[in-house]
Amino acid sequence: MTFENILGVKRLERFLNHLDRLGFERVKPYSKGTTSLVFLGELHGKKVIVKLQRPDSPRNNFSKEAKILKTIEPFGVTPPLVFTGTFEGLAYLVREFAEGEPVLYAEIEKHHLFQIAEKTALLDRLYLDHGQLQGGKHILVGKRVYIIDFEKANWRKPNNLTSAFSMLFVGRNAISERLYEEFGLDDEFREEVKKALREYKRTGRLSRLLGLLSGL
Repeated sequence: MTFENILGVKRLERFLNHLDRLGFERVKPYSKGTTSLVFLGELHGKKVIVKLQRPDSPRNNFSKEAKILKTIEPFGVTPPLVFTGTFEGLAYLVREFAEGEPVLYAEIEKHHLFQIAEKTALLDRLYLDHGQLQGGKHILVGKRVYIIDFEKANWRKPNNLTSAFSMLFVGRNAISERLYEEFGLDDEFREEVKKALREYKRTGRLSRLLGLLSGL
C-alpha cells in the first residue's frame, strides 16, 4: 500500500502542508512499518526523520518511544529526538536522521563491531531492552553506529548485546556468512563467541568478547 492509500490523498496533503508551516523542507515518503509512516526531510538545515502514526495501527507507542529517546540521548546510542506533535489525532515524532545502512546490508568493519558491543552493552546496563535487534534492520552502520526504532523497547530484562552478537557471529544467516568470509573465520570462532556471550550473561564482563574482536 502507498502512503496515499494508507492516509488518503487529502490527509497526506494536509500533513505535508502542516510540516511546511513548521519549517520543514524537501519532505518525501521514506519507508513504512506496521505502526508508522516515515518521512525524510530537512529542518533548519539538518536531515530529519518524521515518524507519523498510521491511522490503521492498533498501537500508539509514540509517547513511550519519545520518553525513551530523551532518556538515552546523552549516551549517543541513537540520533537525538527533535520534538513530538500530533496531527488530526495522529501522533508523530521528529528525530535527526542517521546516516548509514542497516547492518543487514552494510559493509561492517572491525571498529563497527566494537561500537555495536559498546552501545548494546550500554543499553543492557540501562536495563532497556530494544527487542528487535535480531533481524539486522535496526542497527545502522555508517561513519558511526546507531541503534534506531525504539517503539517496541521497554524497561525489562535486557538482551541487547547477546541478541546482536548472536545474529552477527552465532547464527547462520546472510550477515554472519558475510562476516565469516570477510574476516576468514571458522566454526572454532563461533564456539568462542558462544562462550564469550555465556560469560557476559553470567558476569556482565565484556573482556572475553572484546578480546575476540581485537583479534579479527
